[in-house]
Amino acid sequence: MNTSKAIFIMGPTASGKTDLAIALRERLPVELINVDSAQVYRQLNIGSAKPDANTLAAAPHRLIDIRDPAEAYSAAEFLVDVRREMAEISAAGRIPLLVGGSMMYFKVALEGLSQMPEADATVRRALELRAQQEGWPSLYKELEQVDPVTASRLHPNHSQRIQRALEVYQLSGQPMSSMQAESVGGLQDEYNIFQFSLIPQNRSLLHKRIEHRFHVMMEAGFEQEVLNLYQRGDLDTNMPAIRCVGYRQLWDYCAGLCSLDEAVEKAIIASRQLAKRQLTWLRNWPQAIEIAVDNNNQYLSLEEICNSCLKNL
Repeated sequence: MNTSKAIFIMGPTASGKTDLAIALRERLPVELINVDSAQVYRQLNIGSAKPDANTLAAAPHRLIDIRDPAEAYSAAEFLVDVRREMAEISAAGRIPLLVGGSMMYFKVALEGLSQMPEADATVRRALELRAQQEGWPSLYKELEQVDPVTASRLHPNHSQRIQRALEVYQLSGQPMSSMQAESVGGLQDEYNIFQFSLIPQNRSLLHKRIEHRFHVMMEAGFEQEVLNLYQRGDLDTNMPAIRCVGYRQLWDYCAGLCSLDEAVEKAIIASRQLAKRQLTWLRNWPQAIEIAVDNNNQYLSLEEICNSCLKNL
């Protein structure tokens, strides 16, 4: 067992992960690594809740702004990148602190990747044609039958992951969840990892916080940010960057498919659904130390949350 330490800060959207990571950086010899699949993309700033330039100058985050929105970024690429960054930080005598809400990335960092079949264009096209005819919720119901564990972590309209899970099942005859359980190449045997999950005690408080944060994003210019992406002309909704929560809904507004008010409402709902999925992941994360972010009546102070983490390190 390698004695190098690492820290994971996980939690649902709007739970205060970034603020906590920066607060811990002021108290511990850590360097921060982004684990948010939207923040890896340049130009996805406001809607991804990416730390602003001043914050990043004071508390640099690795693996932010490493891809153009027209490019894909996979969990396999993340594993390669995070392994390199963690090794560099440890070699410098400091502690890697991974922070974000992309639970699949955390899982891959811990456990590695399984030897799942490569993408098959014929199978994918057949699934896309079925989705056009039946709708993604119909394919989601099929996934619930063949791989209920994976389905429980997804939304019925999460087309990319539904497609991949059904593709894996059709090509291998095995549920993707069972193949992931046989993953290799993770970092859990190379580091002494302290895993923290930020857990709301009162779900309605989190929902209110999500709604408030989204309206703050709109006031900060999120509409224009998405419009700028839309006007590039080389992006579309088949790309992972544009499918990110918030961007997908405002993209429809830019395309004239709904009003701005409708897009905002749908984005807030999608953000709440994302938080629910993240919490589902965390409920099945036995090694994580749960840190309450509220006392059922109001959010705890950053100092209180920070101290809860520190006493478990």
